[in-house]
Amino acid sequence: MLNETQTNTIDFDTARAQRNESPARKAATVRSLAELHRLLGQQLQTSLELDRLLSLYLELVSGLIPLDGLGYQHEPTEAAIDLGRNALHRVSYQLSHQTQPLGMLTLWRDRRFDELELNELESTMSCLLYPLTNALLYRRALLAATRDPLTEVGNRTAMTQMLQREVELARRHGLALSVMMLDIDHFKTINDRYGHHQGDEALRQVARLLKGKLRNADMIFRFGGEEFVLLLANTSSEAAAVVGERLRAAVEAFRFEVEDAWVPLSVSLGGATYQSPETPEQLLQRADEALYCAKRSGRNRLSLAAN
Repeated sequence: MLNETQTNTIDFDTARAQRNESPARKAATVRSLAELHRLLGQQLQTSLELDRLLSLYLELVSGLIPLDGLGYQHEPTEAAIDLGRNALHRVSYQLSHQTQPLGMLTLWRDRRFDELELNELESTMSCLLYPLTNALLYRRALLAATRDPLTEVGNRTAMTQMLQREVELARRHGLALSVMMLDIDHFKTINDRYGHHQGDEALRQVARLLKGKLRNADMIFRFGGEEFVLLLANTSSEAAAVVGERLRAAVEAFRFEVEDAWVPLSVSLGGATYQSPETPEQLLQRADEALYCAKRSGRNRLSLAAN
């Protein structure tokens, strides 16, 4: 059976007005709605983290209007959050304020929403306006500080932070973690022959291609120049080899066009899988050594460090 989905557009200015215009209910229930607005106003100001903010919203609203889960997407900041469990019936809202899009919020549960509940849900969304706006500003600031402006993947600072975190998780919980270093072959030739503008475009397109071939859990960073680092969580050496070969083949098959001519591209990759108790720097060094082995062996190939 297909899920029932209702899609609506919520402008926060309108929602704020609806806050005092919910349909008449029993006095005790009206007081409960007013209390919900008060609690939302207090609690949603306590966090700038989108996950925490939306978790609070789901928890508090569910106290009055039963909900099983919540989803939120905001493409400009690459936010994609799912909370709770999936269910049959859902309603979606395109959020906006003064023509500025603030993402899509989806609420779901096992039984249909009635008109009264929908009106009350929409009235609670006025409480999300400033907390959500602030959380998105915070997320944008974090992305700007940790994102490479040319390729829009993580930068070296972000890589250092995330590698430290992933190594700690792998050490503490005995999880597999693989790191891959990737270098665009003969990149200097592209710059010299076609100019740095086309070199930049090659970097952008390769980064976009790689990102599209990875799982959501995988992370990609620009390490510097034409080098990228991939963090593959819960990925063994064998699985990393499969990923690396898939990426190599995708770049080799990619058509990079300059002035209606096809410029061949290829990448060399070096991978290493975490071995306790090595440090993040040691793990990255082993991947780097494997990359140089791939280059010395003729490029356009994958080399894995011995475990």
